[in-house]
Amino acid sequence: MTAKSTAKPTVKPHVFGYGSLVNLTTHSLGEPRTGTLHGWRRGWYDTAARPLAFLTAVRDDSSSIEGIIAHVPGGDWQALDAREAGYDRVAQTGICVRVGPLELAVYAIPPRARIETAPRRPILLSYLDVVVQGYLHQFGPEGVARFFATTDGWDAPVLDDHSAPRYPRHRRLSSRETALVDDHLAALGATRV
Repeated sequence: MTAKSTAKPTVKPHVFGYGSLVNLTTHSLGEPRTGTLHGWRRGWYDTAARPLAFLTAVRDDSSSIEGIIAHVPGGDWQALDAREAGYDRVAQTGICVRVGPLELAVYAIPPRARIETAPRRPILLSYLDVVVQGYLHQFGPEGVARFFATTDGWDAPVLDDHSAPRYPRHRRLSSRETALVDDHLAALGATRV
């Protein structure tokens, strides 16, 4: 007769990424896999913390967003918190993915930190490029279309910084990837500055 184990499985800390974290070339988080976060969508918002629009997850019971779920190596939330400065780390449930027990968080700008600006602060194109490249590699062209469809705030202008990228983790896009970004922005009627 063998004894039953009463030890609880080890719970690994994980993050749900819905923006630049979807681009696996921008980080070294472990065991990335795709997943869906239910009850949320994305939006571009202005905050006092930055002169550019922030991409954030916002609660919306009628929506779901795709992204990646990745292990936070060594449970080092401090390093990830530094990368995601300006966001609150929110403990999360409602993730659709087949994994064992996990501690999961999503980074979101708290409603109290959002401000109204006129004119709207711009979306940084070098950041958007990184996000779209990640969605293309993880979810294909249909996933890119779903990213644009489940993101609000496209009335903000798009700051074209291709000649001198301002996003610190910018990536070079292929001509196909650049055309994909351009086509979606044109379809949305986005203004480039």
